[in-house]
Amino acid sequence: MSAVSVSPQNPVALSFWQKPLVQGLWFGGLGMLMFSAGLPATRMAVLDMPPVFVGAGRALIAALLALILLLITRQKLPGAKQWQGLAFVALGSVFAYPVLSALALQQVEASHGILVTSVMPLFTAFFGAYLTKQWPRFGFWLFALLGAACVAFYALKHSTGPFQLADGYLVLASFLCGFSYAKGAILSKELGSWQVICWALVMSIPVLLPWVWAYQPDYAAVSLQSWLALAYLSVFTMFIGFFCWYKGLAIGGIAKVSQLQLLSPFSGLALCALLLGEPLQWIHWILAFMVVGCIALGRRFS
Repeated sequence: MSAVSVSPQNPVALSFWQKPLVQGLWFGGLGMLMFSAGLPATRMAVLDMPPVFVGAGRALIAALLALILLLITRQKLPGAKQWQGLAFVALGSVFAYPVLSALALQQVEASHGILVTSVMPLFTAFFGAYLTKQWPRFGFWLFALLGAACVAFYALKHSTGPFQLADGYLVLASFLCGFSYAKGAILSKELGSWQVICWALVMSIPVLLPWVWAYQPDYAAVSLQSWLALAYLSVFTMFIGFFCWYKGLAIGGIAKVSQLQLLSPFSGLALCALLLGEPLQWIHWILAFMVVGCIALGRRFS
């Protein structure tokens, strides 16, 4: 009897860890964990540094790494229309979300930021539908509005007044980043997945450099913890995390691996307690379950 060959063409014979979905979930899970630690790390960094320096600095370091990678791999330059799309990706992912979230986390705890920004998948879905003209059914919008209402109720209940500026920063950051994710997903079909974020980072260097220079901190007053947090944001959240995430989507399939986003609020809250010692109340977990449930049901009925 001949031995059964183990190959991608014979998936039955593959071991558990060799299966595409398992590998996709593994890489996607790593990316999700790196992203979910972003707000706790930002909170650590802004305790000693100006928020604009943190937001622009993390992007600048990632941009330099992206430039090296693009040169080494000899990637073809995007076309004129693609540069226009990359500008929108840069607006949300390189400028708006890093800087606005850093400004917000000077005023509120990271756990608060995680819950308010948990509506980002809803913004991403909305802009994805708008850009592709593939509108979901009524059930999606019903649960999307319900999830957004839960977050709005939480933000108002825990604000220091009728409107808290930090919540405005977080919602605007999620709104613009959601648009950039949707635009980036469309561009990735032409340029490649990781190439999109790399080109968006590189084209932002001329703007990032003066920002970083203008908002430099008092270096002597910055703790090692804050520097490590900034390094993490630059290398993992804005660079390596995208590679793991996109590789997971490519191997395991977008529909299945993207569901890992639903775990991000829970891992983020756990990291807030572990890294920052932030007290987590029952309302945090209930809201996280409600928002994640709305997103999951919205996708189910879309």
